[in-house]
Parts: sequence; C-alpha cells; structure tokens
Amino acid sequence: MSQSTTCRRLVLALLTVSFLIIPVSAEDKPDADEAEKLLKDTQNPVASLISVPVQNNTNFNLGSANRTQDILNIQPVVPVGLSENWNLIVRWITPVVWQPVPTQKNIGAYGLGDMVPTFFLSPAKPGALIWGIGPVFQLPTATNFDTGQGKFGLGPSIVLLTQPGHWTIGVLANNVWSVGGPQGRPRINQFLMQYFINYNLEKGWYLTTSPIVTADWRASKGNEWVAPVGGGVGRVCRLGPMPANITVQFYGNAARPSGSSPWGMRLQMAFLFPKKPK
Repeated sequence: MSQSTTCRRLVLALLTVSFLIIPVSAEDKPDADEAEKLLKDTQNPVASLISVPVQNNTNFNLGSANRTQDILNIQPVVPVGLSENWNLIVRWITPVVWQPVPTQKNIGAYGLGDMVPTFFLSPAKPGALIWGIGPVFQLPTATNFDTGQGKFGLGPSIVLLTQPGHWTIGVLANNVWSVGGPQGRPRINQFLMQYFINYNLEKGWYLTTSPIVTADWRASKGNEWVAPVGGGVGRVCRLGPMPANITVQFYGNAARPSGSSPWGMRLQMAFLFPKKPK
C-alpha cells in the first residue's frame, strides 16, 4: 500500500468517526451564543483561538499515468497578545508530501515539504470588517528534491473577512518571491488566494466553499493558473472533551496547467483550544 493511500484512509476514518460525535450545542456550552461564537471563530483565520488543523489534500488523475498526489498540511494557528489593542496571529504550515512521477506508475517521492509560516498583525477588537496583515515566508525544509522548491521565499500576506448573521465571507491572499537558495533551482514568483464562504446551520453543521487559487507568474502562457471550483460540508463537534472542526470538500479545476490534476478532495480535522472565560 502506498504512503498516499495509507494517509488518505487514516484521515477519512478519523473524519467518518468524528461526524458521528456529539455536536457543540447549547447543552455542551454555558449558552447557545457561546457555541455560535466558537463556530464563527473556527472560520476566522485571525480569531483569538488556538487551532491545529490537519488537512489532507488529494489530487487525482495527475499526468499521463493518472497518478494521485497527496499533501498533508499540519497548520497550527496561534494568537499572541501584543497589547490591549493588537494581536499577532502565527499560522505555520508544515506539508508532508507524496509526489508521484506523473508519467510513471509506481515511482514517486515522499517527505517533508517547504514550511510556510505567516505572521498577521490584527486588531484585538475588530469592527464589522476583520483584517490582518503581515509577512509570509517559504522555508526550504523539504527532505526530498521533488517535495519542495528549494528556495527561501518572502512576501506580503493579507486576510479580510466579515461575519454577518449566519455567514462568514472573506479572502486570504499572498505573493511569495524567492530571495535565496541554490542557483540550480528555479526562482519563485507565486500568488495564492483563498476565498471562503461559509453558511452556518444548526447543531454545529455548516456549508462551505474555500478553494485555493494559485498562480505561477513564471510559468508559460496558459499554464499560470490553478482555479478550483467546488465546496463541501463541515461540522463543529467534540472528540471527548475537546472541540474539533471537521470538513469534507471536493473541487474541480476550472483552470489548470497542462498535465496537472483535474480534480481533488480536501479532508480536514482542526483541533480547537478556545480560551476559558475568566
């Protein structure tokens, strides 16, 4: 059994069990308002909530050999109070990558990818428009030539969102340029934008779409963009005493480079550590 198949089955099993676990509700919390706040905080990248998402992205039918690529992202989000008015939100993505050779049936590389830490400066008491801004880095931490780009990268990042009623609507964007690394590896100039729209239902359930749109500005014409379209469903529930946020999403790529994956699946479990009231 391949590393990608084992990882995918493990995450799918965890998600299946978790969707049957008791949802966060007014009975689990002191009141329904607090339960709703937890649900909205999980959907806010700059909320004062520690979360540890484990996200598995599976991309199917890659290349002429119809291979399957897996990227498991461990991406904790930790808020740090700088003052009464400002928070620093640290978002650190550590990818574990199964990268198959697109033209070969049984050849590929498995290992750690390039880590991507982002630091958002955000108001501690935001208004209707919630925002954060700061630097994003790409660290050449890949343990295999094929699981990373081998360059040190740097750029700006911004997140904007609003949460009227049952909705969460926002966007996160960054652009990274290479500023160091081996001369034999290609330079980096790449853009990422993730827009997210959530509609919260009862008993911890919600509908979601949060595609990750990317562009490689150094790619040949017609091969710059990956633009997924799709969405899925999520639920905030409990794993014993710990609240967690689970989502299942499917996406088709409306725009993509030649030979890349036409569609994919995202499975995510986020462990939540809300602040206890004083």
